[in-house]
Amino acid sequence: MPTISPEPGPPSDPQLHRDRRMAESFGADAERYDRARPSYPDAVIERIAAACPGPELLDVGCGTGIAARRFQAAGRTVLGVEPDARMAALARRLGTEVEVATIEDWDPAGRTFDGVVSGQAWHWVDPVAGAAKAARVLRPGGVLAAFWNAPRPPDEIVDALAEAVRRVVPDIPVDVTAMKRPIEETYPALIGKVADGVRAAGAFGPIDEWPHEWTRSYTRDEWLDQLPTAGVFTRLAPDRLAEVAELTGQAIDRLGGGFTMSYTTLVVMASRVEGGAERG
Repeated sequence: MPTISPEPGPPSDPQLHRDRRMAESFGADAERYDRARPSYPDAVIERIAAACPGPELLDVGCGTGIAARRFQAAGRTVLGVEPDARMAALARRLGTEVEVATIEDWDPAGRTFDGVVSGQAWHWVDPVAGAAKAARVLRPGGVLAAFWNAPRPPDEIVDALAEAVRRVVPDIPVDVTAMKRPIEETYPALIGKVADGVRAAGAFGPIDEWPHEWTRSYTRDEWLDQLPTAGVFTRLAPDRLAEVAELTGQAIDRLGGGFTMSYTTLVVMASRVEGGAERG
C-alpha cells in the first residue's frame, strides 16, 4: 500500500505520476485549492530564487499559481505549465501566464529559463523524462528546484482522521498514520526517485537536498476546508467526505477549536552544468 498523505504533502509512492486521474483531479474545486492549500516560507522562495542566475522561471505543475505568485512577488517572471485546464484558468485570472500541458509533452518552442521550479507537483512528473526536459530548457547554470510541504499534525488529529477513514472509506489506499512517522522514514523513496531522475539527465551538477521547518496555525474550519484538496479525497462522494470531515472536526473541537501544524518544506535542487548534454 502506498503511503499517501491525506493532508497536502507528497505521496511517498515514487510511481504515483502514472495515476493521471488523481493528478488531474484537483481542478474540480480550483478555488478551494488555491484558498486552502498552504503556501511556502519566505526563506524557501528566497533561497531558490537567489540560486537562479536570472529572473526567468518555469513553474512545472503550477496549479493555481500558489508558488508562482510567491516568485513573482520576489521579482521573478514566471511561466506556468499545468495539465489541468481548470487550474490553469484560475492561475491566469490571478496573474500567472500558464500553458496547458504536462511537462513531458510541453513544447518549449526554443524558450529557455534561469530556473525550473515545481512546488508540490514533481511527484506527478516522470522523474527521468521531467529532469531531461528541465535540462533542455535551462540555461547553463540554471537551477531545477522541486519542493514539497511535509505536514506533521498533532497525534490527536492523525488518530481521528485515521479512524474516520477506516470507518467511512476503508477501501482508500491510504495509510493516514504514516503522518506520525518522521519524514526521514516516509519521504526517502520519493526524494530518491527525484534525485535519480536528475542524475539520469546527465546535465546537472551535485544535488542539494535541504529542509526548512515552520509552523502554521489552523482553525477547525481552515483545516477542514483544505481536507478535500488532498488527492485521496478529491474524487470522494460528498456524503462520505462530509462524514470524514465531521469525525475529524470533532477531534479539533476537543483541542479547543484549532491547532498548530508543524511543516517541513523539503527541497531538491541541482544546477545545469555548462556544456552538459541531457539524455533522453
